[in-house]
Amino acid sequence: MNYDLDPDRRLALAYVPARARPAVEALWRLDVTFGGILAAGRDPMVSRLRLAWWREALEALDRAPAPAEPLLRALAAHVLPAGIKGVELARMEEGWALLLSPEALTDGEQARYAALRGGLLFELSARLLGAPGFAVAPSGENWALVDLARHSSGRDSVRLCAPESHGKWPFRLRPLGMLAILAKRDVDRLGKQWERQGSPGRMLRMIRHRLTGN
Repeated sequence: MNYDLDPDRRLALAYVPARARPAVEALWRLDVTFGGILAAGRDPMVSRLRLAWWREALEALDRAPAPAEPLLRALAAHVLPAGIKGVELARMEEGWALLLSPEALTDGEQARYAALRGGLLFELSARLLGAPGFAVAPSGENWALVDLARHSSGRDSVRLCAPESHGKWPFRLRPLGMLAILAKRDVDRLGKQWERQGSPGRMLRMIRHRLTGN
């Protein structure tokens, strides 16, 4: 099943250099696919089995050709040649699987979810963008928690706090910085209605970040 990127990520992807865009898009679509599995699942056990299928399929990319599944083929064609292993991609599933717990996540579980989903997603994206040494994980973790709050009925149970600014983002990483700056914008607006993704205000903020790095 094909899941679309949200409007914020679609705009950020448009600023990824053409040479890296297929790889970054495939990586981000993997994250969206995991989220879609949870959103569409009525039975947690079925969702868990579907996530497990993806985890095993991603791990298998390290030792066998991709099966006839479009996203797996895209990952094999564009992400693995950049030096990222299937087993690294599979770790993202662990973060998503935490959300299948029938109980509210503890602070520790939220932190683990944020690291395995957002922190890892940003780190892998940075490698694809050619800047692996920049500390993007904290921004990715914050982004993942904000996204969880956006899509959770228990918004108030998600522990949100904007990470400290680490200065100007390198030009190569500004597509990631766009997402990070929007997550911080959402945290700064806590208590208000969620701002619609893709709204003019968000788009202008992303373009400003693209130009300035702040």
